[in-house]
Amino acid sequence: MSDMNRSSSHPWLSYTDTIATARRDQLLLAARILAGWIYFQGSWDKLADIPRFAGGLARRGVPLIFGYLAPFVEGLGGLSLMLGFATRYTALLLILFTAGASWTSHRYWLLPAAEQGRQATQFWKNVTMMGGLLAIFVTAGGRFSIDRLLQRRS
Repeated sequence: MSDMNRSSSHPWLSYTDTIATARRDQLLLAARILAGWIYFQGSWDKLADIPRFAGGLARRGVPLIFGYLAPFVEGLGGLSLMLGFATRYTALLLILFTAGASWTSHRYWLLPAAEQGRQATQFWKNVTMMGGLLAIFVTAGGRFSIDRLLQRRS
């Protein structure tokens, strides 16, 4: 029995296993779209005024080149994840991107206590997103992905 068809736990706690295994590819598609959308839509404001975005990062000590690259990585990475193209590479790229964004833009521990709340929430949201991307890295794109179409042609 493969790992994907194995019960998740004690029989009392595994009633959802049938749903997860029977709808695996549909659920992977939904997961990729949900995870990719935040990156894709988050890139639009940055792409609309890249010099402003890059300048803001530069004022925080981030090399200017990253400010010009980040909107493209974010937008194309989100689109690639939603389409299931190079899914594992994209997931790893977005994990690195999210770690960098968290480190440069959400350093709540450097702020006065009264100002930490919002940035702490953003930082830990990003950590959670990295967990979801790690799960996508493990599962790959699934049946409804460009990766699967390309696999059939080779």
